[in-house]
Amino acid sequence: MDFLLTLAVVLAVLWMARARLQQQRVALLARFLSGLSIEKNIETLTEGYLRAAGEADPGRREQVWNLLRTTEQALCSQMRRLADDFAAADPAATRVSRLPIWLPLPPSLAGSFDMREALRVHARGICRAIDDEAAGSAKDRAFAISAEMLLMQHTCHWFCRSKSVASARMLARHRTSYEQVVGAVLPQTRSDYLGLVSPA
Repeated sequence: MDFLLTLAVVLAVLWMARARLQQQRVALLARFLSGLSIEKNIETLTEGYLRAAGEADPGRREQVWNLLRTTEQALCSQMRRLADDFAAADPAATRVSRLPIWLPLPPSLAGSFDMREALRVHARGICRAIDDEAAGSAKDRAFAISAEMLLMQHTCHWFCRSKSVASARMLARHRTSYEQVVGAVLPQTRSDYLGLVSPA
């Protein structure tokens, strides 16, 4: 009986510690996202790409692609600003465990990467995909930008929760696995990203 009571207390303490850390991380990221329209721009682009891809009339399709250029540039600019601003965050608060689930271990023992560098990787990747005029077709370009956006969102959820939660959320919301998204981003992003998040 004493063992069960002790176990229950330990689990409750760990649950509260995890919840407190998650709240702190959500608040930290929200503070840097406030005043930016990154989520709105991502939503606009996602819906716009689907609309353009489904448009039968070539002229109308081209018009939709062109209308989205302003939003793409706004997203690129705001991602750069987010990465620059987040670089000022306390380094002790920006370490992300590479473990798939949350465990009460210090980052030095769990193995970790720096969210500040991750946001720089994502800002470069999104802007690179947006500025890639050499992309095969407008549809191919939109696919690459979408993959870059999804991977960035995954990293944000990983930072706030855990890798497994972020992957499950992406699969549920977008029917896309983490591995598929990593494989779909631009080669330079994939190299930089895996070099950062993969165990040494």
